[in-house]
Amino acid sequence: MKIRICFVCLGNICRSPTAEGIMRSLVEEAGLEEYIEIDSAGTSAEHLDEEPDPRTHEAAEENGISLVGTARQFEIEDFAEFEYVIGMDGENRDELSSLAPDETAEEKIFLIRDFEPRARRDQDVPDPYYGGSDGFGEVFEILKNACRGLMEHVVIQHDLPS
Repeated sequence: MKIRICFVCLGNICRSPTAEGIMRSLVEEAGLEEYIEIDSAGTSAEHLDEEPDPRTHEAAEENGISLVGTARQFEIEDFAEFEYVIGMDGENRDELSSLAPDETAEEKIFLIRDFEPRARRDQDVPDPYYGGSDGFGEVFEILKNACRGLMEHVVIQHDLPS
């Protein structure tokens, strides 16, 4: 059985596809594709079926990361599909909590920066959408560090080969 991780932000065009791309790259580097599956979604339906923001693509490409897929909305049924539902900020975490059908689903919800060694507990990943291109680079760096921490957590928690 694969460990399934879904990254969630508001529109699924900036932060969550970046985290998905970074984590997918880390999983491939570690040779753990047979153990870990990655996806992303948004709490909003505003950008359904859209590609990630061009600035998101640019920041990822500058760092050697490919982004795949189009925006989709997180659905209640996703709680049954994923072991980890990772929100990018407190607002998305709260929205996910309101969707959680039971305590088991609620226990799957985390904030991404809780896995970042140097971040404060409950710290948000800033939404770069309304800012300039620099914000996308900053978000990439934050998510790279947080995803490394998440990868370490998953490997240890699930006793995966490292």
